[in-house]
Amino acid sequence: MTVDFGLALVEAHPKSHLTKWMDDLDFLLPQLEGHFKSLWMTDHFFWGEQYAYECWTVMTYLAAKWPNFDVGSMVLGQNYRNPALLAKMAATLQVFSQGRLHLGVGIGWKEDEYRGYGYDMPSTPVRIEQLDDTYEILKRLWTQPGKVTYHGKHYSITDAILEPKPDPLPTLLYGGGGEKTMMLAARHCDWWNLSDASIGKFKERSAILNRHCETIGRDPTSIRKTWFGRVVTGRSQAEIRALATSVPGRNYTTDNAFVGTPSEIVEQMSEFVDAGASYFMIDILGLPDKDILGMLLEDILPKVSS
Repeated sequence: MTVDFGLALVEAHPKSHLTKWMDDLDFLLPQLEGHFKSLWMTDHFFWGEQYAYECWTVMTYLAAKWPNFDVGSMVLGQNYRNPALLAKMAATLQVFSQGRLHLGVGIGWKEDEYRGYGYDMPSTPVRIEQLDDTYEILKRLWTQPGKVTYHGKHYSITDAILEPKPDPLPTLLYGGGGEKTMMLAARHCDWWNLSDASIGKFKERSAILNRHCETIGRDPTSIRKTWFGRVVTGRSQAEIRALATSVPGRNYTTDNAFVGTPSEIVEQMSEFVDAGASYFMIDILGLPDKDILGMLLEDILPKVSS
């Protein structure tokens, strides 16, 4: 099984570092080519009072500036964008990027963003139904010729035309571990992602996805299983502990991240590979520190993917 890596980009940054985010990418990405296949942006409007960048705008910028990387969303809140418009946006970016888009969409969850930006936040069951409609609209507009009509429980389109069609189709990814929503992944998606999860949770949720696939008669191996989260590594336990608590309000452990020396990280990731994960979208704490970059490229990635 081929194991691939994507670089996870965080959405919030201290106010004192307005340009640091892009400066770090300018330094890092030339060195990551050939090691990482993709760049992933999360979809949040604000996180406290830090600077935050809008996901779709960032993805289009990255796709244009860094043509040797795929781009992906981890994951778009389906309520934030009309699903037919999202289908059009995705098709356009897929055409202009020459097929480099991975489109992750989920039900949405961050209530303060909904309220702050004036979005209604329906109940979880309603948001699941909305996501079902969203997936249907995306796929129909991408594939059906001529005028497309669909009337779902919550979203509808009437005689909608989408041209040009994306070719190939964007990868459709569901991100989340809810039992009911994972049935949507089984029915609609190419990839499934679980974020910030331990190996035990990954195995448990993966088994649920497999059962859903069997229920609808789909081969479970036709869905690529992926993991998104943080990597905390160093040469000493003191370095590792300092990084693990360096993000305000966060404490990274092996319950929610890969934490340890390079050899320990390799061992932890290999457990996920054995459990079926073949793509890791990772935010490596401490970058662009050159020592951490060296450990990542020399001591971790080659040994996980070999």
